[in-house]
Amino acid sequence: MKAQPGSISGANNPPDRGLSRSQRLTRNAHFQETFAQGRSYVGRTMVLWVREADDAALRLGLVSSRKVGNAVARNHARRRLREAWRLNRYRLSSRVDVVIVARRAIGGASACEVEAELMALCARAGLLQNASE
Repeated sequence: MKAQPGSISGANNPPDRGLSRSQRLTRNAHFQETFAQGRSYVGRTMVLWVREADDAALRLGLVSSRKVGNAVARNHARRRLREAWRLNRYRLSSRVDVVIVARRAIGGASACEVEAELMALCARAGLLQNASE
């Protein structure tokens, strides 16, 4: 039987790996609420902020300040963070929204290091799915 697009047909075939507009934080109020809640996890290349709310749906918000570098460096940092999130989002399970703030050190880190640090911060935040699920 042929699997439908986006359906789970095995452990090695994760669900949709896209990052549509509905999977991103777009409102300034949501960013401000996330920072106001004060739940953050600091790493070498990023800071992960968690927002708990009734309307939370594991959406992603990205921030890269001018401390990261010029516009090219900031865009590159956001692309790397977005890709690491997109590839691992299916491993996360929670009714929260996440804001990731890029730090200056992200410029010298490899993609693998960024992805590993993101998953370590998500584990510290309790966002990883249990293996029994």
